[in-house]
Amino acid sequence: MKFVDYVEIDVKAGNGGRGCVSFRREKFIPRGGPDGGDGGRGGHVIVRTDPQLYTLLDHAYRKTYKAENGRPGMGRKMHGRDGKDLVIRVPVGTVVKDAATGEVIADLDSPGAEVLVAKGGRGGLGNSHFATSTRQAPRFAQPGEPGEERRIVLELKLLADVGLIGLPNAGKSTLIGAISSARPKAAEYPFTTLKPNLGVVRTGEGRSFVVADIPGLIEGAHRGAGLGFQFLRHVERTKLLVHLVDVSEMTPGDPVENLHKVDRELELYSRELARRPRIVVATKTDIASEERMKRLREYCKMNDIPYIEVSALTGRGIRDLVFLLSQEVDRMREKEKA
Repeated sequence: MKFVDYVEIDVKAGNGGRGCVSFRREKFIPRGGPDGGDGGRGGHVIVRTDPQLYTLLDHAYRKTYKAENGRPGMGRKMHGRDGKDLVIRVPVGTVVKDAATGEVIADLDSPGAEVLVAKGGRGGLGNSHFATSTRQAPRFAQPGEPGEERRIVLELKLLADVGLIGLPNAGKSTLIGAISSARPKAAEYPFTTLKPNLGVVRTGEGRSFVVADIPGLIEGAHRGAGLGFQFLRHVERTKLLVHLVDVSEMTPGDPVENLHKVDRELELYSRELARRPRIVVATKTDIASEERMKRLREYCKMNDIPYIEVSALTGRGIRDLVFLLSQEVDRMREKEKA
């Protein structure tokens, strides 16, 4: 399934139905008064989360959504039927914005959360409302009001407990495959991951946490370079950042400097994001030199950063990493409840 996390769509609420001009016509009442009913309200446009959805793909090809118009009023003071509301279903974690101003309309971060993005027009009043002692036979009624219309942005930000971050080819896809049920594509070239992958890590009876493999980034990501905006949008919601650093001999650059490159992009994009709890994980240790691992290990120790060494290929450190992540996630969940 194609992963789509950003779309712009036009929404139009239904117009209100017009009021009715009508007069009573009964056998023994030759001069019946006005009895025109009101028009129905136009349908609203509502955006609602559906936990069964994981992408905005359904909205990538349909750009216009229009709710039903209200029905006109009828004689005998009968009201027209309200137009049906149009519900646009989106994944949990979708942010709704006004495309013209960039204003956030709603952050839909829970199942069943919804927001009204375009209000249906009010139905017009029938002529029965306009009868007075001096105007006993009004031959006019109100038209229905037009429904609101606007262009909105739907922006999906993944909801995950743990976000795997790092430079391209740091081993994120391989690691998420080793610790969860996710089976993302993995290969020995940069930008293998072009979309985020979610995996559930089960740590015991009824206990689990969600981990997201976020696409790698390059310098300038905070300005949109590479997969920058896609990367940074999704990492915003994660509670814990797991920074993967490739320490293998084949990887160019110093491990500590590579760590700093990602840190700088986080800081330039969001200071709050840069201060989020994190763990540094040295990857591909089965083909790494002790010197490269030692340099990264000592740097993390000196800066009081939790650190662990793993190899997804041999299984080294994987169980310890899962245990550490589980402890950190449980601690953060308890903190949120307090």
